[in-house]
Amino acid sequence: MTPTRKRRLIAVLLILAGVGIASTIAFYSLQQNMLYFQSPSDLAMQPIPPGRQFRLGGLVKPGTVARHGDGLATRFVVTDGPKEVTVEYVGILPDLFREGQGVIARGSLDDAGLFAASEVLAKHDENYMPPEVADALEESGHTVRASN
Repeated sequence: MTPTRKRRLIAVLLILAGVGIASTIAFYSLQQNMLYFQSPSDLAMQPIPPGRQFRLGGLVKPGTVARHGDGLATRFVVTDGPKEVTVEYVGILPDLFREGQGVIARGSLDDAGLFAASEVLAKHDENYMPPEVADALEESGHTVRASN
């Protein structure tokens, strides 16, 4: 092998190694920042460690929405039928938030199993339900109205 070919081979191998290392770092960084969707039944089957961010979706159980005093703290239960998770949210809820409707909340569980939401999203019209929530409800045996 001539010295020129040897230098080219070393340069190509260094470039490939650099691309491989950069790809690995990017993959792990993105993996840690992904927010997975979970239904209450999914959480019962495969618990998520406290403090890890994820999205919780289901229906707001009728009769469970409780506002604490004059503040912005609200506690409610998200259910997919067989399982339930209590959610606490401090902030202004969306105008379309109400009992019996589909929601997705972003946040994490605390040590006691309470879901501390940092964001709550509600459906945007009468027929819409987030696809993840509709799929989770269908898997648990609920009938789901037509969705967009």
